[in-house]
Amino acid sequence: MKPSDSIATAVIERPTAVLGEWAGTDTAMAARSRRSVRSYSGEPIDDETVTELLTLTGRAPSAFNLQPWRFVVVRSADTRAALGAAAYGQKQITGAPVVIALYADMEDTLQHLGEVVHPDLTPEKRADTIAMLERTFGGMSVEARGVWANAQSNIALGYLLLLARAQGLDTSPMLGFEAPKVKALLGIPEHATVTALVSLGHGAEEGFVSHRHDVERITRVL
Repeated sequence: MKPSDSIATAVIERPTAVLGEWAGTDTAMAARSRRSVRSYSGEPIDDETVTELLTLTGRAPSAFNLQPWRFVVVRSADTRAALGAAAYGQKQITGAPVVIALYADMEDTLQHLGEVVHPDLTPEKRADTIAMLERTFGGMSVEARGVWANAQSNIALGYLLLLARAQGLDTSPMLGFEAPKVKALLGIPEHATVTALVSLGHGAEEGFVSHRHDVERITRVL
């Protein structure tokens, strides 16, 4: 057994001994217990739960508060079947009651800068901020803006996965799919970047218990 295996097991089985008082927080418990689940029960998820999940996910930090992430909630069995075909037949897409497509759309963001600039700023300050953002991103190509926005959306993806687990839900993030087919199926603009597909539901399995690096392996202190 690798050292990281034993630590992962200890964190799951004896969280307080490993993490101290923080072990009892919702965040720590979600991080500790979250696994990628590919088989789901037939238990439905109501609209209120999904709305709350995405509302909280939208609290993810974002440079300039631009929030370029967008979501498509897929419930239709027919649409999930077509989406599954575009994602190489991954069974969690057709098995979960909900699939969330997370994508980044910087062009939509730039067309609606008034929505992301703080409403309490003075009219002058708002105008200056919008002009600054137009200068900053206007000189970039659509592709470069897309890369930047996708990096931002990956922050939201992390929030989504942890928050779902804190709500008692299971997920499986997927990056394996044919993006043009996914965009066409879900009405996502061609210029946008599909960050991930995420199955969401109540697991019919516990999921694989993965091991992680020791913190010393991935951290340097200067």
